[in-house]
Amino acid sequence: AVTMSCNDNPAAAGGDLSPMTVIVMLMLTMFLYHLLRRPRAREAQAKNNIVRLADDTAEQLSVDEVAIIFGYLLHQDIMRARVCKTWREAAKKAIVPPSDFVVDGVRSYNAMTMRVMSTALPNIQQLSIYDLGHGLDIFTNGEDPDEERAAAAETASYTTHDINIISNFRKLRVLEILNAPLNGRYPSLYNFPNLQSLAITSCTNLKLDLDIILASSPLLKELDCSSNHHLAGNLRSLRVLKHTLEKITIRNRRSIIGNFMDLADFPRLTVLNLVHTSVTGDVRDICEYDFPVLESLALPVTVHGGMCYQFQNISDVPSFMHTIHILLQRIPTPFREIWLLRAFVWLLSRQSPDWYADGIGHPPPFNLQLIRAGSRLGWRWCTWDGGHLCEINWLDPEPSSGSSDYEAYIEELMRIEERVNFYRGYYQPPSEEEYNHLSTAEEYHRLLRNLTEALGNPVNMRT
Repeated sequence: AVTMSCNDNPAAAGGDLSPMTVIVMLMLTMFLYHLLRRPRAREAQAKNNIVRLADDTAEQLSVDEVAIIFGYLLHQDIMRARVCKTWREAAKKAIVPPSDFVVDGVRSYNAMTMRVMSTALPNIQQLSIYDLGHGLDIFTNGEDPDEERAAAAETASYTTHDINIISNFRKLRVLEILNAPLNGRYPSLYNFPNLQSLAITSCTNLKLDLDIILASSPLLKELDCSSNHHLAGNLRSLRVLKHTLEKITIRNRRSIIGNFMDLADFPRLTVLNLVHTSVTGDVRDICEYDFPVLESLALPVTVHGGMCYQFQNISDVPSFMHTIHILLQRIPTPFREIWLLRAFVWLLSRQSPDWYADGIGHPPPFNLQLIRAGSRLGWRWCTWDGGHLCEINWLDPEPSSGSSDYEAYIEELMRIEERVNFYRGYYQPPSEEEYNHLSTAEEYHRLLRNLTEALGNPVNMRT
């Protein structure tokens, strides 16, 4: 016998269903899907057929059983299928599969879209609210609002809207809020115990606290809280979700502190982006078993080795690059390729005793590049614009002549070495005295070249 358990959908109640009920439910599911996929031009006919289906199954299927069927349909299809009282009640109980339910404006938020959905389909699992910060529309102030902004809103006679509608969606697994004119704290945003993915970004006056977010979302896998001016917290608070978090993106908020190594033992963490925060640490502390499944890593300047990190001494760089090499061997793709090749905009600090100002010629090579030729990785110093390069310090041995990528390596190597000119022979920035000598010599040759061209009497520039 075929059985279909009510436990397949939390909206249903009771024990196992009878074979006949299962057959009716399966047939009804297929008919509904077929009818609701019809073109809009035939919608009236489809609706009549749905009403007929509802009448034919009224005595055979309960509200809970119809709710199970609705659990296999998209939210927009369920809304169209609510043609009788039983089916409307079933829609309220149905656990709606995750699908894009997007509200992309304040007016649609405040109009029928959100209000109807919050009562008709309170068990939707995915909600996206985008670009609500335009015009003279704001949301009702939360707790502890920014008084200056609140006063300005009253003076400008803004139209206010209620953000608390979303608290009706208690089954949410995915919540995204982008660019919403929220002001203060909103407890209704922390009322989703099933939440697995939360993204709240570019909400300038929304006051958020990492501790509260994490405490209210024990199943959270993905967290994106970027560009929120009033976000605060310590990275260590994320440890309460050590065994669930897979992706963490917290950018553009200096009030986020802590050490990124506090997350090194997270067994599921694949993405970590903390750019433009005040998080500290040292990439050289990453050991063999740290970040076991990491695929993408972006760290702020406050981390030793983070984006735009500034070295205090030229002599510190070789050992640092060796550590990066070991990390890349263990995790081949933890960094975006564009930042990897630009060496994360690493450079020599102006406070370094090795730093000096530009002379009369080219700028000093105080920036860094990572170089890849075939499978071989190396690094070198370069000018800030990448126009003048030092020699390559290789991290990998040269491929053997019999290897499959040797020809590709030689071809790429020749192309790379053609660009080494002014700083040829230098594997690190020259001393200030050497730099001034190079600049003076090049200026002398430039003047001599111009003079000989003017006289029409070319000379050997090597003399």
